[in-house]
Amino acid sequence: MIVRTWRGWTRSSDARAYEAYLLRTGFTGYTSTPGNRGAYFTTRDAGDRTEFFLISLWESWDAIKAFAGDDPGRAVFYPEDDAFLVDRERTVDHYEVFSEA
Repeated sequence: MIVRTWRGWTRSSDARAYEAYLLRTGFTGYTSTPGNRGAYFTTRDAGDRTEFFLISLWESWDAIKAFAGDDPGRAVFYPEDDAFLVDRERTVDHYEVFSEA
């Protein structure tokens, strides 16, 4: 299994609206892709900004490429992300799971 992570930041006043948007776009995109084994979308407030930390689980690199395209290290964005995000990671991190419980 492979873990994929990404971070983005909104103004705190936009956080709830971005949560709803992510559930319609990113969460649906992740979980409807064959080979996705789960997704966790998390937030934490940091002053006047809210950090979004997305964690997804994948059964293979082929599954990740089915979601992300030929460059799996590049973050996937949706049309209205620019209206919400004040900062974002343009790349993602991947981790190979060697043990789980």
